Amino acid sequence: MIHPTAVIDPKAEIASDVEIGPYSVINGDVVIGSGTTIGSHVVIEPFVTIGPDCRIFQYAAIGAVPQSFKFEGEKTYVKISRGTTIREFVTIHRGTGFGGGLTEIGEACFLMAYAHIAHDCRIGRQVIMANNATLAGHITIGDYATVGAFVAIHQFVRVGEYAFIGGASAVPKDIPPYVMAAGNKSVLHGLNSVGLKRHGFSNNTISMLKKTYRLVFRIGLTQAEAVARVRAEVDQIPEVVNFIEFITSSQRGITR
Repeated sequence: MIHPTAVIDPKAEIASDVEIGPYSVINGDVVIGSGTTIGSHVVIEPFVTIGPDCRIFQYAAIGAVPQSFKFEGEKTYVKISRGTTIREFVTIHRGTGFGGGLTEIGEACFLMAYAHIAHDCRIGRQVIMANNATLAGHITIGDYATVGAFVAIHQFVRVGEYAFIGGASAVPKDIPPYVMAAGNKSVLHGLNSVGLKRHGFSNNTISMLKKTYRLVFRIGLTQAEAVARVRAEVDQIPEVVNFIEFITSSQRGITR
């Protein structure tokens, strides 16, 4: 059902079973998939694709031009995948031509009230962003990561899969997968063991990640020394390999 007060551009492609609430504005060059519901007073700007079965609550604003002085009006995009929930007053901005041209939200994410996702961010699947979590431009968040309330993440930072960032943290450097971080500035607080257990990781996998974490962050080795010891002493299961590859590929430096 589309409320009669909603303003919808005839060029928008909207599945027949989409629900749109009062006073929402849907611009042209927008695609909205089947089963999606949109609350009242939502604004969806051009060049936005929203997958099926999403829920968008009142006053969300999606697809506004990026807050970047370098942006010159180029045609860029927002893509939101299946099953994502976007709560009240969330803002998501389009990409930039110099940053890849796409801001992308993965499947089944949960973006709580007032969260902000800036231009050219790439968010994995089943990511949780709590209230007022804020991403600057060009940030990558791995699958199943959790970003706590009032967290601010610096542009170009990467957050690895299954990482957990505690509330009110400032994050200027990359956060490896599988860990917990918190603080202003953020520091690591060990492996995200509870989260890994909830996601079905085996005891052996968690044990190998704990050993890796200790070698890399807790015994005073240089990064090169730690990586060499991990490769020599720890079972090279996929999660350990992912952990080491994340660290060695960092451009901004690693949170410790």
